[in-house]
Amino acid sequence: MKFATLKNQTRDGRLVLVSRDLSCCVAVPDIAPTLQAALDDWDACQPALQIAYDRLNAGTHEGAQPFDPAACHSPLPRAYQWADGSAYLNHVELVRKARNSQVPESFFSDPLMYQGGSDSFIGPRDPIVVATEDWGIDMEAEIAVITGDVPMGADPQQAEGAIRLLMLVNDVSLRGLIPGELAKGFGFFQSKPASAFSPVAITPDELGAHWHDGKLHLPLLVDLNQQPFGCPNAGQDMTFSFPQLVAHAARTRQLAAGTIIGSGTVSNKQGGLHGSSIRNGGVGYCCIAEVRMYETIETGAPVTPFMRFGDQVRIRMTDEHGQDLFGTIEQTVVRYQGA
Repeated sequence: MKFATLKNQTRDGRLVLVSRDLSCCVAVPDIAPTLQAALDDWDACQPALQIAYDRLNAGTHEGAQPFDPAACHSPLPRAYQWADGSAYLNHVELVRKARNSQVPESFFSDPLMYQGGSDSFIGPRDPIVVATEDWGIDMEAEIAVITGDVPMGADPQQAEGAIRLLMLVNDVSLRGLIPGELAKGFGFFQSKPASAFSPVAITPDELGAHWHDGKLHLPLLVDLNQQPFGCPNAGQDMTFSFPQLVAHAARTRQLAAGTIIGSGTVSNKQGGLHGSSIRNGGVGYCCIAEVRMYETIETGAPVTPFMRFGDQVRIRMTDEHGQDLFGTIEQTVVRYQGA
């Protein structure tokens, strides 16, 4: 199934089922008014939702309307929890190498994860609003899962059974603020403004053979200012699977239905700076910081600037037939004008 949340006068929006080809949608208030409501009572709601979804795809649902991604909020406009991992250790290794340091051995067995702000996400077509370019504005293209209830101490097998939906993420980062925050030893806060998620969240079965081993095996496509910037395969070089990440988050606490767990920046192992770019046959990057890391390693200093006001980013994923699976995140960086 495919779900979206349309903006309305409420904080949590209106849940709609979206057709497989993303052409039309239908509200299902008699089953669940919001996505959180569906997740809270998934076992009871799922059969009725599946029937409605099948009717929508067959063209027999009377309430169907055209689907407009621009009318969407993030599938969960707010969530009980948003925890982002760093499952692609190539990204971590590049950060360390650019600083002439090594990745601790524990990183290969114990996932990195931070708890992000989840009280207010932004829509997939909403602008990235920042007060100043001096903060080092960067996108981070990722995959995320939404869970049902997960018991404390769940193992990866239990965790996989609790994965309800998948989404794409733009986890915006303010790179200029990160070093000072990390130096305090208390992690990210101001350097991580509101994230945006894909217009559509989908159940794992919609991915067919592309979802296996707890990973999504398709390229994640990133454009910066209408130019191809990255297309790494999200299932490749992922050190920790989503079940492992969910189990890590649940080690000492139970996770409530509606918890979002992110993969961290998708990153594939590849050659140096020039060989890694799309124009030179590489798979490119999912964040600007990674380009700058290669530049620092190879030339001694970064050259590529972070995002500026007016810059645009697009994040999407297509199947082998070119069909957009999640809808596209399309955002422009704009200056914050005050409340």
